[in-house]
Amino acid sequence: MRKIAFVLFWFISSAAQAQEGPVLSLSYENTPFVEVLSELERLSGYRFYFVEDWIPKRSVSGNFESQDLGTILDALLEDTLLNFHLMDGKRAILTQNAIIVAALPEAFFGQSDADSREVESTANPLFYAEAANEAEQEVATVRIGKQDRNSEQRRFTLKGIARNAENGQAVSEMAIVVQGKNIGTATNAEGYYELELPAGVNILETSALGIQGQRKKVIIYNDGTLDFDLQESIEVLDEVVVQGNQNRNVEQAATGVTLLEVEKIKTIPLVLGERDILKAAVTLPGISTTGEGSSGYNVRGGRTDQNLILLDNAVIYNPTHFFGIFSALNPFTTGDVNIYKGSIPAEYGGRLSSVFDIGTKDANVEKFAGEASIGPVTSNLTLETPIVKDKAAILVGGRATYSDWILKSLDEPELNKSKASFYDVVAKYNHTIDENNELRATGYFSRDEFSITSDSVFDYSNRLLSLKWDHRFNDKNTGGVLLSNSEYRFNIQYDGDSNDDFDLGYRINETELKLKMKYLANSAHTLDYGISGKYYGVEPGSIRPKGDASEVTSLFIPEEQGLEAAAFLSDSWRLNDKLLIDAGLRYSAFLALGAGSQRIYEEDGPKNNGTLVETREYTNNEVIETYGGPEVRVSARYFLGEDLSVKASYNNTFQYIHTLSNNTTASPTDTWKLSDLNIRPQEARQLALGLYKNLDGNTYEISLEGYYKRSKNILDYKVGAQLLLNEQIETEVLQGDGKAYGVEFLVKKNEGRLNGWLGYAYSRSFVRLDSEFPEERVNNGAYFPSNFDKPHDVSLVANYKFTRRFSVSANFVYQTGRPVTYPIGSYEFNNAEYVFYSDRNKFRIPDYYRLDLSFNMEGNHKIKKFAHSFWNFSIYNVLGRNNPYSVFFVTKDGELQAYKSSIFAIPVPTITYNFRF
Repeated sequence: MRKIAFVLFWFISSAAQAQEGPVLSLSYENTPFVEVLSELERLSGYRFYFVEDWIPKRSVSGNFESQDLGTILDALLEDTLLNFHLMDGKRAILTQNAIIVAALPEAFFGQSDADSREVESTANPLFYAEAANEAEQEVATVRIGKQDRNSEQRRFTLKGIARNAENGQAVSEMAIVVQGKNIGTATNAEGYYELELPAGVNILETSALGIQGQRKKVIIYNDGTLDFDLQESIEVLDEVVVQGNQNRNVEQAATGVTLLEVEKIKTIPLVLGERDILKAAVTLPGISTTGEGSSGYNVRGGRTDQNLILLDNAVIYNPTHFFGIFSALNPFTTGDVNIYKGSIPAEYGGRLSSVFDIGTKDANVEKFAGEASIGPVTSNLTLETPIVKDKAAILVGGRATYSDWILKSLDEPELNKSKASFYDVVAKYNHTIDENNELRATGYFSRDEFSITSDSVFDYSNRLLSLKWDHRFNDKNTGGVLLSNSEYRFNIQYDGDSNDDFDLGYRINETELKLKMKYLANSAHTLDYGISGKYYGVEPGSIRPKGDASEVTSLFIPEEQGLEAAAFLSDSWRLNDKLLIDAGLRYSAFLALGAGSQRIYEEDGPKNNGTLVETREYTNNEVIETYGGPEVRVSARYFLGEDLSVKASYNNTFQYIHTLSNNTTASPTDTWKLSDLNIRPQEARQLALGLYKNLDGNTYEISLEGYYKRSKNILDYKVGAQLLLNEQIETEVLQGDGKAYGVEFLVKKNEGRLNGWLGYAYSRSFVRLDSEFPEERVNNGAYFPSNFDKPHDVSLVANYKFTRRFSVSANFVYQTGRPVTYPIGSYEFNNAEYVFYSDRNKFRIPDYYRLDLSFNMEGNHKIKKFAHSFWNFSIYNVLGRNNPYSVFFVTKDGELQAYKSSIFAIPVPTITYNFRF
């Protein structure tokens, strides 16, 4: 038998006719594959042509009685990548993957461009000599499936995992593009990707920051899996390149999705040199805070409690240190952050406005590594070490401030008595058990302690644990089980000169169990589905006397508990090359549980002691009230051009937990309250529409997106409300309607010496607290601006790289001043003088603007050195703008005088040294 590398052409002469071949009888058992082909050649009289390396090195068995040659070859080659073609002249041609086209398609000549492209993508056989061509291209060939002449499927799904070959860590946000075609994707935080490819030959190219690119030739005729093992590239580019997500802006169906990578924000100048991924998020349109040094984030006109902030799938209730000046997330242990402010995936629920999905990076499974920084106020150290080489490793990161030591060293008595300290610790264990099973466990703890006056000490802490098991059942089905627990608590200790010393505490704890599955149905449908259950336990507050001399009476607010359950299903449905729809449905339910007391009030009266009808008692785990409903999550993308798309989305959400606060900004002493008989869940509906454009080969990304959101049962407070340690809290709060709308514009430059982004948002946020009862009505029941309504918000982030080592960065922010309520007069009643205030939030504090600059210097890029260093020299608030944090009023000499307080009223210089080993 002759074994040659046979050149296959785009078409064979029309005289070549496919035949089934002669009828044969053949029986073989445990016979080498190549010997069966030799016997078929002898019996049939056909000469077989193939490359010997293509033939499987295994034995086969079979029995055929009076079957034609074509039927026998179909059975023999069924579990291989080989196809065959029978030709006149008794020739049998074996091919890999592809089939030989024996005749041109109908109307081949004179067909439209669209038809021509269709032929090219679907009937795409090998038309070059395999061995010679692969050597020329110097690219590895991967074959997946084989062409089926009876199948009409023209596109197939390729998926897999990208890992760092040196340490086994997942490579996130690696761009995977198909050469010569407008097709691409990016890996997620766990290195996973899915890519839809046309049948036939596709050249895949990968690129990621700090990772050597790869090129692979994929010949695909079925759904399949391809994993990437990648090498690090220490030598950085001449410019900062942000292209791991180069097509996502235009291609994905979701609206209002933002990806932040820690490595990309290290040059942004921030206060006291602390790298902060959440502060970087605020520079993007649609995300803001109420002011400098404030805790919490306002997303598209939403309250700070309407954001679901997750660290490795576990909730973190207060993600800030020291009143929001520092983030509580360690930048050295954080991987990427996905922020959903428009299209929220169906798997997430429980909050109205957004989801911050923060992932901790996997530990290095290859070698010991670490990263550290030393700054003027904080220091940070992260270490990684393998436990089982190539399979398991642990990461531990710790960060602390020495501000307490600095305060005590100052020659100022008042500052000597102050206290301000915090620390956070995170640990992660990741274990690749085998190719189908992975285990990840994360633990996190943070604590703040501060004392503004000498007689009181405040402290608060976050603690969370998460355990996740991922399993790959087969090429189409994957899934994961997640168990998490989160706790937030605060404590106030007062120790003064009087007999009213006390110890006050609060605590909330939640535990969640979640099952999430993914089914790759076909090239048009990808299904995500699952169920989840969450248990809440809330200790609303307690106060105890501190010391034997204290006359404070102990008070314990009864514990609350609740159960939140949900089921979800979503489908990413590709109708054609232009239209992609992500449709999801989530059904959530909440059960308020006893033991507890619930006060019942008259239906036609306000909630106060005068309208109290009865108090109902509920036993332990007895259902007090049930809430729930469907949550629709739909988004769609339509290509208007190769790099221009329009997207639309609709979401509705439920929130069963609320914060109790009468502060303008989030505070560590804000408490969380579960829905019950008297406080209903919050609800919201949001519509979004946007245009998305990439320019100059994805160098520039441009997006323009508008939204409109309505909400109801938003929790607010009565004037002079007492929210802490109140057993009848429903008499102090109000529930009303909200509306928010806006337009967000963002232009990003991803490549070149100069890169960064410019964002602008015009947004409004209003609240209406209306009732037929005057005491439950604010501003006569009309809509008024919320505390965080800032119509204009501009952010510019830019980085210019002079060389590989030296760069400068700038950050400019402008925001409209937030609303405030001013006293506008006074009056006397019963011989007492009272202040008369304006309508709520009628006025505004002065506008906010700030310019920050930094100079960045990297160490040399020699590969063989112990550590790679990075210096950052920055000045925060270069202009010395005295931006007001709040405005307050003091009566002095019988006159009411206004004062404003600021956090950073002068330029703040900082030097920070970072090194990685």
